[in-house]
Amino acid sequence: MKEALIVAIIFGSIVLIPAVIGGTILMSIKLLKGGTSRKDQAEDSKIIQEIYQGLSRMEERVESLETILLDQDKKDHKDEKL
Repeated sequence: MKEALIVAIIFGSIVLIPAVIGGTILMSIKLLKGGTSRKDQAEDSKIIQEIYQGLSRMEERVESLETILLDQDKKDHKDEKL
């Protein structure tokens, strides 16, 4: 079961890291281009909020998976003792 937990953590990281890096690169490109209009700033803010909400939901799912895997691991250890 520990292997499954490790896989869940790695999978979550694989999804989370590119999203953060991509967002950072996108924002730095926009900043380097210079003068953004209010409309662009509002759109960027909306995109960032959507990314944040998506990452929050993903974090909740990963935590749920970790809980399920840890509960199963505890149950397996309990069954082995009996």
